Amino acid sequence: MKPFLILQLRPEDAAADEEFQAFMARGGLAADQAARVRLDEAPLPALSLDDYAGVIVGGGPGCVSDDPAEKDPLEARIEADIMGLMPEILSRDMPFLGCCYGMGILGAALGAPVGKGRFGESIGGVACEITDAGARDPLLRALPSQFRALVGHKEAVEALPEGAVHLVASAPCPFQMIRTGKNVYATQFHPEARGENFANRIDIYRNRGYFAPEDADALSDAVMAEEITVPEKILRNFVQRFE
Repeated sequence: MKPFLILQLRPEDAAADEEFQAFMARGGLAADQAARVRLDEAPLPALSLDDYAGVIVGGGPGCVSDDPAEKDPLEARIEADIMGLMPEILSRDMPFLGCCYGMGILGAALGAPVGKGRFGESIGGVACEITDAGARDPLLRALPSQFRALVGHKEAVEALPEGAVHLVASAPCPFQMIRTGKNVYATQFHPEARGENFANRIDIYRNRGYFAPEDADALSDAVMAEEITVPEKILRNFVQRFE
């Protein structure tokens, strides 16, 4: 059985470790089913995608729409590493799940506009709705047509990429989940996260511009009060489909 390649972008140890454990637990992954690479620690090593069942990209503080001249050097290198994989992933229709930051990566790789001007969402829960096309998708079939998910992002895909399928929408951010080909997915929400995961991230990222630092405690209380059950089923379905 081939492992899933899990690419992480978070430079904070606590955030990276918590996210990885969430992917493992919510995805139902055994230890031998995951190959973890923290791109904040070193450039992407030479690898063959033939060795992996699929690729999962986690979230992080970077934004693909940031001005290249002002982009943090580490974030720029991480972005370049992931973007360098996308042509092969897309050409071979390799199983891929980009989460939050991964939506920007997939959108940019497909030539869609990605920016901060329209569909950013504050940290918290959001009501999502599965589209008609989404109801026919293998990852979403048999799930409730409406569900709550946890979000928090400055940038978003601003138009559906050419040839992509719109799977999940929300009122604040229309493109919550998309697919291109048969196997390449991205979610704007975090399919691995429950309230406790977001409360941890709120503490870590309180000074990264996602919210006013003085609002951290109230935001933590709000996400802990959310009942989040469906997004992790999407992650589990992805793993089960391609393992």
